[in-house]
Amino acid sequence: MSAAISGLPEGVVVLERGWLSSNNVVIRGSESAALVDSGYATHAEQTVTLVQTALRGLPLTLLVNTHLHSDHCGGNSALRRAFPDTLICIPPGLATAVRSWDTAALTYSATGQTCPPFTFDRVVTPGECLRLGDLDWEVHAAPGHDPHSVILFEPMSRCLLSADALWENGFGIVFPELEGVAAFDEVARTLDVIERLSPRVIVPGHGAVFHDVPGAVARARSRLDAYVASPARHAGHASKVLLKFKLLEWQRIDLRDYLAWAGTTSYFGMVHERYFADVPLELWIRGLIDDLTRSGAARIEGSIVSN
Repeated sequence: MSAAISGLPEGVVVLERGWLSSNNVVIRGSESAALVDSGYATHAEQTVTLVQTALRGLPLTLLVNTHLHSDHCGGNSALRRAFPDTLICIPPGLATAVRSWDTAALTYSATGQTCPPFTFDRVVTPGECLRLGDLDWEVHAAPGHDPHSVILFEPMSRCLLSADALWENGFGIVFPELEGVAAFDEVARTLDVIERLSPRVIVPGHGAVFHDVPGAVARARSRLDAYVASPARHAGHASKVLLKFKLLEWQRIDLRDYLAWAGTTSYFGMVHERYFADVPLELWIRGLIDDLTRSGAARIEGSIVSN
């Protein structure tokens, strides 16, 4: 937890999770508390326990999702059961898809990820001010990684909850680009927004809280320039991230099953056809897995692939 981290507003507790589950941010007030993002489904019960501990007896009145990727909202259903009076708030862009639980529009089926169905109570709209705990947070649009994502800024402390728009060393996969929708410019504009806000401290969607915002923005812009120069580089990186993400969920799997899963998960077919069609699909996926093992992000022992 984050009690000793300088620059965070009073009452803000960061539950730093990892790369399967997003960070969870508990914001305690004098009478109630709020939570930003709920992690991945396979960690949901752990999320409930961590949040219960961080609440210190306060009621949880709001759960806000910065965006609806499965690693940020996969715990919504479990938290709703544990805290039935909590209002769930989502950005407006996919509200219709959530109401009908359209896993294609939500990309869960296309990426092969797990997210238990949940309902929501209201939308959070860019431009509004959201009361979380005893603090007023500005809601800003942050398209790029996800076209509907928002980030939250507390102007007194200049604390930014940046979700996957900015990490200490980069930003999240630019999913629209994988689908053939130009979005690198949106990443750049979101970085412009963050620079204008001039935060003192950033709580990213993944990784540790950090203070060197100019350095992080510079590194993000450098990475973005590389992707603009070579969209295939971004596509290859994104594909390895999706493979690694599923491996984090499974922990270990037979290589044949891993290849079969990737071969029938539509995002891989889509990226392969758009960027790497000169290589047979299975050979391309095997090459991605080889890259993961060479980098130490995966291990192969016999026929078993593991973290």
